[in-house]
Amino acid sequence: MISKNLHKFIYSILLTACCGTVLAQIYKPAKFTDPDRLKKIEATYPVIDGIYKDYAEKNHFPGLVYGIIVDGKLVHTGSLGYTDIKAKTPATSRSDFRIASMTKSLTAMAILKLRDEGKLKLDDPAYLYIPEMKNIHYLTKDATAITIRNLLTHTAGYPEDNPWGDRQLAVSDDELIALYKKGISFSNNPGTVYEYSNLGFATLGYIIKKVSGETYEQYINNNILKPLGMTHTYWEYTKVPKEQLALGYRWLNDEWVEQPLLHDGAYGAMGGLITSIEDFSRYIAVHMDAWPARDDAENSPVKRSSIREMQYPWDLNYLSANAKTTTGRPCPNVSAYAYGLRWAKDCDNHVYIGHTGGLPGFGSNWNILPDYGVGVVSFANLTYARASYPNLQALDTLLALSGIKPRELPSSAILDQRKNDLLKVIADWSKAKESGIFADNFFMDYFPDKLKVATSEAFAKAGKTVSISDIVPENQLRGYFIIKGEKANIKVSFTLTPENPPMIQEYHLDVLE
Repeated sequence: MISKNLHKFIYSILLTACCGTVLAQIYKPAKFTDPDRLKKIEATYPVIDGIYKDYAEKNHFPGLVYGIIVDGKLVHTGSLGYTDIKAKTPATSRSDFRIASMTKSLTAMAILKLRDEGKLKLDDPAYLYIPEMKNIHYLTKDATAITIRNLLTHTAGYPEDNPWGDRQLAVSDDELIALYKKGISFSNNPGTVYEYSNLGFATLGYIIKKVSGETYEQYINNNILKPLGMTHTYWEYTKVPKEQLALGYRWLNDEWVEQPLLHDGAYGAMGGLITSIEDFSRYIAVHMDAWPARDDAENSPVKRSSIREMQYPWDLNYLSANAKTTTGRPCPNVSAYAYGLRWAKDCDNHVYIGHTGGLPGFGSNWNILPDYGVGVVSFANLTYARASYPNLQALDTLLALSGIKPRELPSSAILDQRKNDLLKVIADWSKAKESGIFADNFFMDYFPDKLKVATSEAFAKAGKTVSISDIVPENQLRGYFIIKGEKANIKVSFTLTPENPPMIQEYHLDVLE
């Protein structure tokens, strides 16, 4: 038998619960609930500073700059070494570094903005904008034509082109088109395999030019950089004030050797942007502000929904079963390419969004944890500097030491109502069919007599009911709550249908001993 104590709890809950069927859903965005969250993060800065300092020294970085972004604000920066070794110019958060392939997401953002303006479609064949691509010879006759989406996700069939592509920054538009006129060599057919392609993003840059009537630099400047106040960001290195420009180096024969800087050109769309930590943090803020989905007014150059679309894992490419955290703990992860961005999820269910950059003379990385509202960015002026590793160390450390939690999703009104409805039924399953809260599938998949027995057995194990928790939502139509007993707890979970009003289609009751 279910205890009378439970009936009392249910009665008290129902006295304060609203009655009637909820017909409309009011979306409540996820939010952070810890008032001391920023203070806890700030306490980690000394340890994080040590991580970057040790890594830069061990890996011979001439200069390194980094920043921590929380809720879209640059809250902490650090810098080490020099941007110009001969002149001994100190690296600072205002120093301008070439960020290489971190540029790709800005090119992708420009494409999405043009899509939103109705000027192109992602599934358009690229030859609609570059006629020279019309007569490309693919590996087989049944291959589909390269689309803009293929170019965004590195699925155009082009071969991986590092480091060749890194030396093409200054190539002109005419030279890019001449490449297509001459013919392209494919490693795969379009739409079949992920393979990283700088050529693909150079091609997107040219499409931006054809569609907008401006060069990709002008379009990105006018529609993204200027609206964000990124006034110390450049494409051509000769336009950067000398005291702000970071020179690039290699570590050869126990000394730093300066590397030549390439001028801006057609391939700049894949890796030519030059910016500072302070400026780029404004761009990172746009990606952080896309979460959570909400009804607020739009205040960024590109719609929040389009930013979230950019971050979606469109092209799963790696399963790293033997991956480890930066502390050496085994932690498998899966990764994907989005639109000019990399997406990854680890064994702890942490989702990372960002991108790495590498060129002769430079290495960079940015990474955010959208669910936690935190991110890091770092630039170094050493050839292919592995900036991603200290960034991951910094994020791991920040989470571990601060103990901050991800955003919590408030329960929807319909979940709260169905919880109260379900509590009535749990008290007496014999009236379940008359309750009107179950979907038409429910009594074909679940049977009241068996549910009644299972419920009685569960409450016999749990003992006297102590409390009933609020519902914990997994999304707007799925959640669970805990009935705490003296000897054990009972977890009640359920899923609602897409009907209006939503009905209970799935139900589970488990004893947590």
